[in-house]
Amino acid sequence: MTESIVSARSGLGLDPLASTLFDVIVVGSGAGGAMFAKEAARLGLSVLVLEAGSHHLPGQMNQREGDMLPRLFYDAGGRCTDDGAVMILHGIGIGGSTVHNTNLCKRAPDEVLRKWVTDYGCASWTPEQLAEDYAAVESELHVSPLRADDENRNNAIMRRGVETLGWRGGLLAHNRIGCQRSGFCELGCAYNAKENAAKIVLPEALRLGAQVVADVRVLQIRHDGKRVQGVLAAVRNEDGSDGRAVQLQSKAVCVAGSAILSPALLLFSQIPDPHKQAGRSLRLHPGVAVGGRFAEPVEAWKGIPQSFECTEKLSFAEGAEDRCWLIPAFAHPGGFAGLQPGFGRSHAQAMRDYAHTAVVAAMLHDESRGIVSVDGNGLPKVHYELTAADAKSLLRGIKACAEILLAAGAEQVMVPLARPFTAKSTSELLPLLSHRYRPLDPLLTSVHPMGSLPMGRDPRRAVVDEHGRHHQLGGLYVADGSLFPTSIGGPPQLTIYATGRRVAHAAAHDLRHG
Repeated sequence: MTESIVSARSGLGLDPLASTLFDVIVVGSGAGGAMFAKEAARLGLSVLVLEAGSHHLPGQMNQREGDMLPRLFYDAGGRCTDDGAVMILHGIGIGGSTVHNTNLCKRAPDEVLRKWVTDYGCASWTPEQLAEDYAAVESELHVSPLRADDENRNNAIMRRGVETLGWRGGLLAHNRIGCQRSGFCELGCAYNAKENAAKIVLPEALRLGAQVVADVRVLQIRHDGKRVQGVLAAVRNEDGSDGRAVQLQSKAVCVAGSAILSPALLLFSQIPDPHKQAGRSLRLHPGVAVGGRFAEPVEAWKGIPQSFECTEKLSFAEGAEDRCWLIPAFAHPGGFAGLQPGFGRSHAQAMRDYAHTAVVAAMLHDESRGIVSVDGNGLPKVHYELTAADAKSLLRGIKACAEILLAAGAEQVMVPLARPFTAKSTSELLPLLSHRYRPLDPLLTSVHPMGSLPMGRDPRRAVVDEHGRHHQLGGLYVADGSLFPTSIGGPPQLTIYATGRRVAHAAAHDLRHG
């Protein structure tokens, strides 16, 4: 039994693995892949997990943007859609995005799950049926509600504004133990306080007999058109290039590389797709952050970044005008500077106000559908355009963020449009609703890609069934947010963990009885 995570750059390489027939090879070690691997190993399957990124230990999390962004994110955090309009923060490394997220743990809304049941035929995804999976994950990851004294000043300001307006809001749940409130969650936790895939789930998978190898890029899924045969993989060199390719054998493959990489891998592998659905339904949950300048120091970089939410402007009815989840947001100095509009004096003033700035973000429960494709090297390309209805809803959400900040006592609010927009009163916010959205105006940010390999009963509309099984190719499973049929309008990590657990049980059943 392998007792620790190893790097393919070490003496192990990949060649010794080529002689083994695994029950299942898992592509990706984030929430879905890690949970799938652990559950599959617990159910008696031989499991190999391959992760493109490296294994970064807590002692290496030095809280410096220049060091951690290239280590923990694809393209150093600069991955974008093809037109540059949406910046996609896409994690890489052992534990995937669970290493750099802010630990938000929220179940998918009942309204969303019931839509998946009625509109997509996912009969086993009712809130009642999913409750067992959620409860198991919450227990394993030590999820617990935050308390009012867990709020930092940025969160407290948002709560003050929401309560002043009489809007719906409340504290969130997190998976953290021993938090030092350093505020650097998005750069990895130097104190190992995140109860995440790297700390909790993968070590248990190892204990149960799974093997986990870092620094390996899966190039292709091998198959004969009817069933998977394994994968073609290569050591990922320090400079990101691929080393010598090695064929690895398995009875099944579980793809859990994210809603960006998973469809790209299927497309490059020429997985049977007669209805051309792979990569066609990407949702990005795009967001825009609004800043508010306060007379009092905010120092929003200190403490737990996100403990409070506002759901006043979040409807799950199709075509609803208000479809934005409102959440405190903040960027460290480099990121903050990059997100500020303007040049010269105006930008310098924004940076001088850094310590006095509170930030609230609107994240759109989007109905727009993006497209993931691949280039000649198997690398993903993302095309995404907001519909007119989505653009309108996002502008309403941006206005709501500004209203919250003003209600909390902000002297001025700043919206990062191409031509910087400021306001000192709610009456001055009305022009926002008539703003004509264009790509890069404002710049959108995505941290929750999902939906590019949707599940459903009908293979003409869905890539996999409700258990993550590929409709066309035997032995192929998907266990990440790409199988969500729609956006979920909130943080997806808890549902992705639950997905990994559910799909693992389906795969184990299939391999035992198949």
